[in-house]
Amino acid sequence: MKILHTADWHLGKKLEYIPRIAEQEEVMAEICVIAEKEMPDVVLIAGDIFDSVNPPIEALELFYRTARRLSRNGTCAVIGIAGNHDSPDRIEAPDPLARACGIILAGYPQSEIKTFTLDTGLAVTKADKGFIEVKLPNCETPLRILLTPYANEIRLKTYLNKENVEEELRQLLQKNWQETADKYCDSAGVNILMTHLYVMKKGGEKPIEFDDEKSVLTVGGAQEIYSENFPTQIQYAALGHIHRGQRIDKEPCPIVYSGSPLAYSMAEAGQEKFVYMVEASPNMPVSYTKIALKGGKQLVRKTFEDIDSAVEWLQVNPNTIVELTIVTDQYLTAEQRKQLYAAHEHIFIHLQLQNPESLAANTSKNIDLTKSMEDLFQDFFQHKHAQAPNPEIMDLFQEIMAGE
Repeated sequence: MKILHTADWHLGKKLEYIPRIAEQEEVMAEICVIAEKEMPDVVLIAGDIFDSVNPPIEALELFYRTARRLSRNGTCAVIGIAGNHDSPDRIEAPDPLARACGIILAGYPQSEIKTFTLDTGLAVTKADKGFIEVKLPNCETPLRILLTPYANEIRLKTYLNKENVEEELRQLLQKNWQETADKYCDSAGVNILMTHLYVMKKGGEKPIEFDDEKSVLTVGGAQEIYSENFPTQIQYAALGHIHRGQRIDKEPCPIVYSGSPLAYSMAEAGQEKFVYMVEASPNMPVSYTKIALKGGKQLVRKTFEDIDSAVEWLQVNPNTIVELTIVTDQYLTAEQRKQLYAAHEHIFIHLQLQNPESLAANTSKNIDLTKSMEDLFQDFFQHKHAQAPNPEIMDLFQEIMAGE
């Protein structure tokens, strides 16, 4: 049985003001090409399919177009769960139509998928809260999957045990997973667990993560789960939430974050992205390999000490999104900024001041209250932003003053 593991698509996400939908279309097509070459029997999408609970229409269309292509007309199961960025209701809403294409979606930790059979031979033969058994057209043995979409700690505890919400989340999850595994996951099938939570090895280093995804450890998030909490029957744990692809532990089975298919924050600059291809047989250790993704723009951090070198580099590296640092002893002029922005479509400019104390002293001055309000505003803007306000800003200022 071949399994393609991916997660954290974040369809519809922007990097500050920069839309990424064209890059997402590119990398989704790349994942589809990989699937058409590798011919997996099932594709697992471990949460954060979308970047928001109300994604734009182009993100919705991209997801269903991609999922349908991955399903190969219902001969390959595509199974997705909600992450912390997704709306559970939206994930589950199109279930009847998606199911007809072999696309199975779970929004809540205790969602119960309806059993069904397609003409292709793909079928959900057993279902329980947070569990499905799937018959795949080209596999003799069944696939069993424990599904735990994201929910914050309070909601997870409520789903798992309404009578004892004071018990630690990890113990409740372990008990729930183990009971389900004992009931359904014998050695006659392939046993997988898919979740969108923060998982680490007890006593080990925390997973390498990025600023965008640290909210799971804050109030209202969910307690970290340990690898020792996973049932011994599970042969592979497909994780989503952390954007760097990495294995958390090899016991009791490979516990793996696939990572996101694109770099979504500058903290991810220079990171290679992957999908994981897993080969599994009943009652045997799985094997898995990473397949690198090349689609989308590279996120790059570059530092220069002069504008000309920066402009030259930007002009020959257009297929990037750049966090540009200029090391200088003075603020950039409006003309220098204009040069930089003209050289590249997507840059974020930061200054590294070599002598900020001296520079601050040179730029500070007493306020001349004899000046007009317009001149005082221009002085303030120049001091705050190291450049004069443009005509549009001045027009807006004058409109506000006229209103006053």
